[in-house]
Amino acid sequence: MAEVVLDSSALLAFLWEETGTDVVADCIGDAIISAVNFAETIGKLVSRGSSPETARSVVGIARPDIVDFDRELAEQAGILVSKTRRFGLSLGDRACLALAQRERLPVLTADRIWRDLDLGIEIRVIR
Repeated sequence: MAEVVLDSSALLAFLWEETGTDVVADCIGDAIISAVNFAETIGKLVSRGSSPETARSVVGIARPDIVDFDRELAEQAGILVSKTRRFGLSLGDRACLALAQRERLPVLTADRIWRDLDLGIEIRVIR
């Protein structure tokens, strides 16, 4: 059973062994990630020079459970625009937060601005 939702920034910090890696490592086995955030992670690896095969392989090391971005999550992510507009959050950010809300789980992120969000979910900033 999942215990935490990963933002792509947290997964990337883990994969690149950046500050906060240990925080993510402690719960990676019980983590879920939105398909949108998974796509962001792959995209960031490829944009930084990894081949698609290498990106898949690197992300495969972490092995978080990937949750489909269904209609319910899409609607909730859209609704979150009104509560997150002033923070400049992306669709990927809102997809992560919508998943955390639906699953009633804390979210791990490297994005410090998320500390200021008031969405009724626990936000753990890894650094």
